Amino acid sequence: MEQSIRDTEDPAHKLNKNLTWVELTTFGIGVVIGAGIFTMTGRVAHTMTGPSIVVSFLVAALACALAAMCYAEFASTVPVAGSAYTFSYSSMGEIFAWIIGWDLFLELFLASSVVAQGWSAYLNVLLSELGVHLPPEIVSGGRVDLVAMGIIVILGLLLLGGIKESMRVNTALVALKLFIVLFVIFAGIGYVRAANFHPFIPAKAPVESTTSGLTQPLIQWISGAQPTAFGASGIVAGAALVFFAYIGFDVVATTAEEAKNPKRDIPLGIIGSLVICTVLYIAISLVLIGMVPYTQLDPSASLAKAFTMVGKPWMAVIISAGAVAGLTTVVLTMMIGATRVIFAMSRDHLLPPVLSKVSERTRVPYVITIVVMVTDGLAAALVPPGILDEMVNIGTLLAFVMVSIGIIVLRRKQPDLPRAFRVPWVPVIPIASALICFYLMLNLSVETWMRFLIWMAIGIVIYFSYSKGHSRLNGDQELGDIDHQLADIVPDASSPKD
Repeated sequence: MEQSIRDTEDPAHKLNKNLTWVELTTFGIGVVIGAGIFTMTGRVAHTMTGPSIVVSFLVAALACALAAMCYAEFASTVPVAGSAYTFSYSSMGEIFAWIIGWDLFLELFLASSVVAQGWSAYLNVLLSELGVHLPPEIVSGGRVDLVAMGIIVILGLLLLGGIKESMRVNTALVALKLFIVLFVIFAGIGYVRAANFHPFIPAKAPVESTTSGLTQPLIQWISGAQPTAFGASGIVAGAALVFFAYIGFDVVATTAEEAKNPKRDIPLGIIGSLVICTVLYIAISLVLIGMVPYTQLDPSASLAKAFTMVGKPWMAVIISAGAVAGLTTVVLTMMIGATRVIFAMSRDHLLPPVLSKVSERTRVPYVITIVVMVTDGLAAALVPPGILDEMVNIGTLLAFVMVSIGIIVLRRKQPDLPRAFRVPWVPVIPIASALICFYLMLNLSVETWMRFLIWMAIGIVIYFSYSKGHSRLNGDQELGDIDHQLADIVPDASSPKD
């Protein structure tokens, strides 16, 4: 852990420390709130919870809060780039760090491609509503999604300009997104009817499963249980679904090394963004359910159709603009997260050291930023939509599990370590966080688990064939590291004469 913190001051790998807690909070909001706030609410309410979706959001927020507290303690204790990878390294060792780093590589590297495809789809909808029609071959679902590739290239070039500049753009887009969300909320309040909230918890009812074989959830495949909707079980099932609307707050921890005061700013950024997003999700769900009875909601475009049903079809343009702005910040923050995790792994030599090269002018890890930009752009353009979505979710949840366990391990290994933020009731809260996240992993499909296990097997092969032998823990150190060690013994050992 001490070595990881010293590495942040290495001139060859030093990042600029200029992010405030306000920027980190907007960073978290930017990645959590995307198009899902306009679509997921209605889909879950219509098929699973009814008006009690409000309770589902609260349950999911509490589950996220457990993991968020674990991230906050680690980030304030080990303010180093890499998030869960660095936290696992400092608490459980290299092999676990590699596993979680390879997992985050999957999550963050693919997430920006997945979200860029959604951005392409919503931009196409927005332009169509404005009378502009793009060729179907170059948008989401077309032959080559050049629109998705374009947004990744633009944001990649922005990242190369510096983290401060990227955060300014992110903050402006988040402000626009929040304005649109609040506008939608206040525009809909006048159409809310109390009768639409009755019954608040509809009676439990069996539902016909739309999945089977490899597409069914792993827990359903193991237990053979048939899914149900509404009632208390529907609230829990709804919470498992809307949980994924919160995923992303953990990316704030990847910028710990670039925060002005990480021991204070990172916990504020993580927890603050989670609280704000929870309030907005609940507000949107209350307005939506109040406008239209849950039985009449359109699962595919619930909010836009709700305004159409009350005689305000022009709101669809506003909602589409909000979705485009929302997804832009998600792509940007996921790309930042991916570059910082890979930067940390490269600095430890688990990946080729060239990837951690930092620009002298902007202090940005420019090599890996270019690699992420090119690779994500090609994936967004060529991979059909829908294939990679659940892979992002399972990767995120495994990171939550590992970080939660790491809190318990580090408390036992180094109980006297100064901690600016401490998770209360250890080990109860970390254990609860790990169990909840593992349960949510079981709700993902069998085929997602199969792809995930194949990915992790590839990672283990790479670790033992390359990473383990080249890692700094196993003697592969840079000349600068050796000079520092010699300087501790011979004061002027770094001079040519000595």
